Amino acid sequence: MLTGKQKRYLRSLGNELEPILLVGKEEITPNVLKQADDALEARELIKIRVLQNCADDPENIATRLAEASFAELVQVVGRNFLLYRKSKEKPRIVLP
Repeated sequence: MLTGKQKRYLRSLGNELEPILLVGKEEITPNVLKQADDALEARELIKIRVLQNCADDPENIATRLAEASFAELVQVVGRNFLLYRKSKEKPRIVLP
């Protein structure tokens, strides 16, 4: 579980990120989950965008994807959200 200070720090890092994963009308598929898992292992902090054609609410998608990938949901803003998971092999981000 992240503290408020850690979330603020991760949000500041996430401001400059571009979304690297898009969730469309098929919502969370095994392929999306695999890509998110790989990206989290490589980058630790990723930004994901929920497209307009997705029927579900972006907050629900963010929560389900965070639970499925064992990541922490940092922030949901509009249709974008940030996920964080510490890398097992090469940790890059040092949390305060």
